[in-house]
Amino acid sequence: MRIMFVYWAFEDQGSGLLINGYTRAAQALGHEVVVYGRPVPNIPLNYSMDVDSADALVYIFEWTTDLLNGDNLDFARLSKISRRRTVVIDGDGNYNDLISADGDYNHRDEQARDRWVAICDGLSDKICQPSPHPRCDNVLTFLFYCYDPASELPLDVDNKDYGLLYVGNSKFRWSAMSQVLAAIAPVRRRLGRVGIVGHGWDKLPAWAEPMRMQAAYHTDPALLRRLDVDLLPPVRFNDVVCTMNRALLSPVLTRPTFNQLKFVTPRYFETPAAGSIPLFLIDAGHLQEIYGPAALELALPPENAADKIQDVLDRPEHYVTVTENIRRHLSRCHSHEMRLRELVRIIER
Repeated sequence: MRIMFVYWAFEDQGSGLLINGYTRAAQALGHEVVVYGRPVPNIPLNYSMDVDSADALVYIFEWTTDLLNGDNLDFARLSKISRRRTVVIDGDGNYNDLISADGDYNHRDEQARDRWVAICDGLSDKICQPSPHPRCDNVLTFLFYCYDPASELPLDVDNKDYGLLYVGNSKFRWSAMSQVLAAIAPVRRRLGRVGIVGHGWDKLPAWAEPMRMQAAYHTDPALLRRLDVDLLPPVRFNDVVCTMNRALLSPVLTRPTFNQLKFVTPRYFETPAAGSIPLFLIDAGHLQEIYGPAALELALPPENAADKIQDVLDRPEHYVTVTENIRRHLSRCHSHEMRLRELVRIIER
């Protein structure tokens, strides 16, 4: 089967690494995955404009339903694929009623929500979300984001550049990051270098004001300076895993609405592969559901969180074993091959 993904790709954020994993899995299983569009030199994906040869179409809608450099002509081309063979991945939970949590939200108002739902419903009857527990009865569970064992780096706790390093933008993540900072403050000197890589931590990203999203990128730069946190520029998506590998600890943060919806994201699966020890700020039930019971040992507790950081520093080899158990679980239950087989079943149903 030739599956065409429709996706607004970025060089330094989003799901590009994941999509390349699907491309490799498709080759191994006798399928083909391509991305609709003309080649973009700095975003290395398997592009194609040949809609006629596609057997199925998968729209990956995260922050927008628009197409990169697209117009009505693109939608006219893509509409050649039958509705029955078209799937929509609602990656940010926008195909829901209005949701808000800790300053985060999926839509500003009902009008925006209705517009999003109408676009998705206009394309397909197969609306999927990356959650084991979708809220809408007509939405299918499909954990589009998944684990790539081939990307695993050695779990070596020695000779790390950083004690803790987070890779990701600040969008609606300051609440979770502030919990991490509160946990490391008592052991800050022992931890060594601490860094954050990505957009929006020291200043608003360029698009925040035009999109009226200043509040989404709220941070406390003064606190970051007091804790001597290195603020580093974003990296290309294919450098994310090796960048996290520079640290002993890599937090797994999520947006408050994603936590409420029990969504998974690319970083849920990239972090355990990185060769650093993941530190989870995720609802405990959801954490165990995705990673298995071993992951509970790496959850940052709401109280005495510094004790968990201290224990990792005291017993890193123990937590390497925990991370190895998590990797085995992810390889067994959340691989690209498993996801692709599931996607094919959804397309053919």
